[in-house]
Amino acid sequence: MCEVFHVHRSRLGQIIIDCQVTDLDTAAHFWSSALGHECQHLKDPADAHYRQLVTEEGQLCILLQAVDHPSRVHLDIESTDVEAEVQRLEALGARRVQQIRTWWIMEAPTGHRFCVVRQQRSGLEEHGHPWQ
Repeated sequence: MCEVFHVHRSRLGQIIIDCQVTDLDTAAHFWSSALGHECQHLKDPADAHYRQLVTEEGQLCILLQAVDHPSRVHLDIESTDVEAEVQRLEALGARRVQQIRTWWIMEAPTGHRFCVVRQQRSGLEEHGHPWQ
C-alpha cells in the first residue's frame, strides 16, 4: 500500500514595514521615496491601515502597516496551505502567537515575529519550495 503525502509550497512573500505612527501616508511617502516605488492604498476598506509600494512582477511585495507596537520590519511567508506551513514551522521551533482572519502571526525561536499567509502573488505553485 502506498502512502500519499500532501505537498504544499511556500516562499518568502512580503516584507512589511510596521510603522508606529499617527500619519501612515507621511511614513509611506518616506519609504516610497527611499525605495523608489510608487505608493498606493489597498482596495479593501478593512485594509485602511496598510499602504503598498508597487513593485515589478515577480518581486517581493512591500507593505507598510500602521501598528500600535514599536516600529519594526517583519516577513510574510506565503503558502498554498497555511495550516500545513504553520505546523511545519512549529516542528522547527516556532510558535503561534495570534490568528488574524486567514493568517497566523508566528514567533521564531529567535524571538522574531513573522506571518504565514495565503498565496499573495502568482507563481507560487511553480516557484515555491515543496514541502511534504
